[in-house]
Order: sequence, then structure tokens, then C-alpha cells
Amino acid sequence: MIIEYHRPNTLEEALSLLARSDVKTLPLGGGTRLNQPSQERFAVVDLQTLGLNMLERRGNTWALGAMLTLQAFLESPGISPALEVAIRHEASYNLRQVATLAGTLVSADGRSPFATILLALDALLELKSVATPSEWISLGDFLPVRAQRLSGRLITNVTLPSNARLAYESVARTPVDLPIVCAALAQWPSGRVRLAIGGFGDAPALAFDGPESGGLEVAARDVFTGAGDEWASAEYRQDVAATLAKRCLLSVTS
Repeated sequence: MIIEYHRPNTLEEALSLLARSDVKTLPLGGGTRLNQPSQERFAVVDLQTLGLNMLERRGNTWALGAMLTLQAFLESPGISPALEVAIRHEASYNLRQVATLAGTLVSADGRSPFATILLALDALLELKSVATPSEWISLGDFLPVRAQRLSGRLITNVTLPSNARLAYESVARTPVDLPIVCAALAQWPSGRVRLAIGGFGDAPALAFDGPESGGLEVAARDVFTGAGDEWASAEYRQDVAATLAKRCLLSVTS
């Protein structure tokens, strides 16, 4: 339940509100999660007037504001076709119009295509607070400790490489369902290969990061050891993950 609504005009004001200890205060981006019914009482800080929707391509890097919507990123010139597919898989058109990059990552679980593909790209997040003006953290380090790292802090920017070759594959019960298994693979001009696997648990998992692709399928299988649930058995997920990893590698090397 939202008990207070604030709409600051400056980033400093927003950070001061988020640093309060007397009332739980959360940032409000697109509102796709915070506007859902809840018994928890909290205040919100609306970020829409802070100009955090930047979208720039700086050399080999995408520099993205945390409030950039998924649809705006999807429509940006030069975006990878694999990234387009993952964003479309993440949410419907209407939700993509309001869902923000940071909000999607903060609320993502293991079945999030967007979080999976950004994990493969080794995305970096900029966190700011009143006490620590700027701190950069990799998405892989951030996902397991989101609640702790965001206490009193705000994601302001997201950066990811624009020069990596990228592939995304998934298996779901229907085309509109979130994946039972998905795989995203990035390959840099240097030869570095990074594989992320999604479809289970609280967050997607980094399966592989190395200078070459040897052992990729084994690494994909290892992610889903014991990963059975009502959607699929662990054995099924292991087999599919290995197959999708192979397809991704063939896609970026062909």
C-alpha cells in the first residue's frame, strides 16, 4: 500500500528521500510492480522528472538511463536483433511502454529474458546514494544481493557493450509464455565468450565466461543441476540448456 507519493525535481532530492530510515521508501519508475495490490506500507519516489531516460551509443558502449523504457530501447537504431527478441519476450507491447530498464532488472526472476541477455553482455549498473555519489557494479554481482545493495540507493545508468555479437534462444510452453529455459551468448571481438542461462530460480545464472568456447555445453548443463519444478524436470532443463547454448554459439560464429 502506497502511503506517500513524492515527485522530486532533482536527483539529490530523490536520493535524500530514499535515504530516510523512518519510512520504507522505494523508487517508482514505470510502476508495473509497485502499483500492484500489497499489504506492505511504503512511500514512493516518482523518478519521471529526473531525466534518467538517456539513450546514447558511445563508441562500443550503450549508455542507457535507468528510466529508459523497454520499448524505447527496442526501437533504438542499431540494437542487436537478439536483444530485440529478448525484449519482446520479456513483456507485451503495452507493458514495454512503461516498464523501465532498472525496474525490469530489479524485479526480474530467473525466467526474465531481458535480465538473462544483459547478464550475458556483462552489463554494468551505476548506483547512487546520498552517502556514496556513484558506484558501478556488474549485473552478475548485483542480482543476488539486490535488496541489500538498493537500500537507500538508486540505479541511475546502465551500460553494455554494443560491439559484441549476440544470440538468444528460448523454449516455452507457448510463444507468449516466459521461458522454461533460455540462453543468451555474447562474443566479443577479442574472442571472449559469455553465456547466461535463464528459466529457473530467483535470477538467471552466468554459466560461462572465458577466452574461448570450450566446455560451453557442459557449463550450460551444470546450471540446472537439481533445477526441477512444476514446469520442467532438471534433466529436461539440462538437455535443453545444452542445446540452446550450442545454437547460440553457432549463431554468433556462422
